[in-house]
Amino acid sequence: MPLQKFVFNPGINKEGTSYSEEGKWFDGNLVRFRKGLPEKVGGWTKYISASYTGTGRKLHEWVALDGSKYLSLGTRYKFYIQEGAAYNDVTPLRVTTSAGDVTFSATNGSSTVTVTDSSHGAVQGDFVTFSGAASLGGTVIAAALNQEYQIDLVTSTNAYTITAKDTSGDTVTANASDSGNGGGSVVGAYQINCGLDVYVGSTGWSSGSWGAGGFGSSTGLTDTNQLRLWSIDNFGEDLVINPRGGGIYYWDKTNGLTTRTVALTALSGANQAPTVGLQVIISDVDRHALVLGADPLSGGSRTGSIDPMLIAFSDQEDITEWESLATNTAGSLRCSAGSEIIGGLRARQETLIWTDVALYSLQYIGPPFTFGLNLVNEGVSLISPNGAINTPNGIFWMDKKGFYNYSGRIEPVPCSVHAYVFDDINEEQTFQFFAFLNKQFNEIGWFYCSGSSTSIDRYVTYNYIEQSWSIGQLARTAWLDEGVESSPRATGISDSVNYIYRHETGNDADGSPMTNVYIESADFDIGDGEQFQFIRKVIPDVKFTGGGGSDQTLNVVLKSRNYPGDSLSTDQTSSFTSSTTKIDTRARARQASIRFESDDDAESGAQLGVGFVLGATRLDLQPNGKR
Repeated sequence: MPLQKFVFNPGINKEGTSYSEEGKWFDGNLVRFRKGLPEKVGGWTKYISASYTGTGRKLHEWVALDGSKYLSLGTRYKFYIQEGAAYNDVTPLRVTTSAGDVTFSATNGSSTVTVTDSSHGAVQGDFVTFSGAASLGGTVIAAALNQEYQIDLVTSTNAYTITAKDTSGDTVTANASDSGNGGGSVVGAYQINCGLDVYVGSTGWSSGSWGAGGFGSSTGLTDTNQLRLWSIDNFGEDLVINPRGGGIYYWDKTNGLTTRTVALTALSGANQAPTVGLQVIISDVDRHALVLGADPLSGGSRTGSIDPMLIAFSDQEDITEWESLATNTAGSLRCSAGSEIIGGLRARQETLIWTDVALYSLQYIGPPFTFGLNLVNEGVSLISPNGAINTPNGIFWMDKKGFYNYSGRIEPVPCSVHAYVFDDINEEQTFQFFAFLNKQFNEIGWFYCSGSSTSIDRYVTYNYIEQSWSIGQLARTAWLDEGVESSPRATGISDSVNYIYRHETGNDADGSPMTNVYIESADFDIGDGEQFQFIRKVIPDVKFTGGGGSDQTLNVVLKSRNYPGDSLSTDQTSSFTSSTTKIDTRARARQASIRFESDDDAESGAQLGVGFVLGATRLDLQPNGKR
């Protein structure tokens, strides 16, 4: 028989069986489709060498009026503003004690220091900065105490422990002379309570994080013991931020990068401003600040307790004025369908707001009502607060059981990997999921936790121009598309250290070879598998695009089976380079598939600088009998 050409349809197709998806790609990792052809995704490097504390959950960038470029980052523990090579800690303070409220006690031979502060309100993992302390008398000197500490363990409502350290961060062990209490001038500046890295889906007996209370004690979930998510938006060159379920804070650029964010209610002239919320959004067109899930007014003041369906909005161009008067445009609206606002997203002429059962459109209509709230559809929701993304082709989002698009009306997005994704998600951790945009490649996607994982470990992407899907494994917790910078950035972890990575640069994984890159076809046969086929030759069509030169290598793996119910067996794995013309094989089976993968052989070593695009593969197939 003449050589048979195989041109597989673009995208990963896993809705059927491997045999039923003949002529398609069936599996892959770290491979995208562009112009109908599969290619290896771009690599990544560290954006800056500095690290940060806690899992990154939100990235936001902007350019100030003076041309300065800023990047803000919200993590489990901190809120940062990055400029240049450093992260500036501007985490809001929860409370600052009076002098003398804080005392210390140390034990000879131990690095553990007990801090006493009546009704401190701290939780394990919180950060506190001490000042005004005197030496305890021995090795625990004043300089060791007067710095920032992370709380190790909360032992009671009035006490907690820290690990003594010197100004270099090295542990300090107390001696017998450390019998003092730090003096009567100690001040403790407590940063807002930290959140969790996982979502806790219930309240009551035994809920909450380990060590948060007595054994088996009940708790109600708040921002202090729940998954820490952030919303960030610009009010001019300043920032409005909100840890979901927590306070509303403001960062004034004119005060400098070393100045912490402050509560919105602390701003000069603040009147009836919300104290807590689920999300903040600035409505750019009309210049109103929105708080989704704000605390309602009662007797002219805010209650401090979230109404999960309430939308509060400020006066136009005035983020301090929230009292509804005849002379301004401040006010509030309440969603009626559902029990909680999940998230909101600014669109072209409206703000989309999802509750747990419906989608609303919030549109500016002007005085006296300011905004109109219209129910778009009841029966759709949002899988997580960050599960929607704005693209040139409309709004895309992930629901609990599907993908949707909105460009004036709601349309489901057909998905060729639907069952693969939704049958294997950790439904208890859906609030960690987030959508991302990679505009350079016309891609949107979602990072998510697979069924057995309590942290993000997989992604699914959709090319909204070519309408093809890809899947893969990669741990990222926040993403920011190109904008101020020319490439996307994402938060991740390496060797237990948190970094921001610049993506779509080079072909490698932060200076190391990108491993476990592969794409595999569905099964193909001759005459619907009536006869065995003898595969004598494989002629791949591969274009190497990386910087590794002529040494770039790709493995070609031939797999086979006789019946759809059989397991695939690997017949042959061969290296393919730019100088390789063909691969001779000796495989015999009714069905076969072909796999292209990175060279991860420990002996030869995975290679740096490998990039590739796959075209049409030709096979020398010959019928070889029915038995």
